[in-house]
Amino acid sequence: MSEVLSNIEKENIIDSLENWIELREVRNELEHDYPEELQEALNDLKYCVDSFEQLESYYLNSLNFFKKYI
Repeated sequence: MSEVLSNIEKENIIDSLENWIELREVRNELEHDYPEELQEALNDLKYCVDSFEQLESYYLNSLNFFKKYI
């Protein structure tokens, strides 16, 4: 998987592997948060909302990349 992510970064689909990993880790934390960790879950959710434009750019970059091959 790291080779795939490295290639995705080289194709400028993602801006950096570190940012992608951080977003993925926060997503995983949200998936496994429990009610007693509500504040942590809210902080993670805010991080995701604040990162929406970055995530959207990854999506749009992916679409543009695939359009070259269809």
